[in-house]
Amino acid sequence: MSAQAAPFAVLTDIAQRSRSMAAGLPEQQEAVELWNGIGFILSGERYVAPMGEVTEILHVPRFTHVPGVRSFLMGAANVRGRLLPLVDLATFFDVPRSSRSLRERRVLVVEQGDVFSGLVVDSVLGMQYFAKDSFRATPDGVPDSVRPFVSGGYERNEEVWKVFSATDLVEDERFLDVAQW
Repeated sequence: MSAQAAPFAVLTDIAQRSRSMAAGLPEQQEAVELWNGIGFILSGERYVAPMGEVTEILHVPRFTHVPGVRSFLMGAANVRGRLLPLVDLATFFDVPRSSRSLRERRVLVVEQGDVFSGLVVDSVLGMQYFAKDSFRATPDGVPDSVRPFVSGGYERNEEVWKVFSATDLVEDERFLDVAQW
C-alpha cells in the first residue's frame, strides 16, 4: 500500500504546490455593447446609417440623365441588370456639397420594399462602431432639412456622428415624388 501511496502522495504534493504558485486569473472586465453602421460625410458633417439599411456601397456608376425630373435625381444607372435611380442627397436636402468631384462621391444603395435607390453622398468612411452608452438623443448641428431623418447620434472622440435613417427617407413623399411637373 505504501508503494502505491507514494506516487499518489507525490502527485498530490505537485498539485497543491501548483495551485499555490499559480497566478490568479485576470480580472474580468465587462464587455462594452457596440452599435455599428456605415459612416459617411454629407456637407462636411459625419453621419452613420444603420447596417441593415444599406445594402451596398458603390462608386458613382455611369448614369443617364432623366428628363422632366427634379434636380436631386441625378439620373438612372444600370447596376447588374437593375435600374438604380441616383439621388444627390446634398441637392435633396439643399445643403452645400463638401466634395466637388464626382469621383470622390459614393453611393449608398438602399432597398426598402419596392424602393431601390442610390443615395449619393460626399464620401463613405466605412463601417463605424460606437459604444451604445455614447448615444445622444438630440445631436447638435443637424440642418433643419435633414433633421426629420436623424434619429439621434453617437459620440466618439468628442465628435457626434448623426444617425441617418435611410428607411425614413425612402418612405418620405418628397423623396418619392421626382416628377418636376
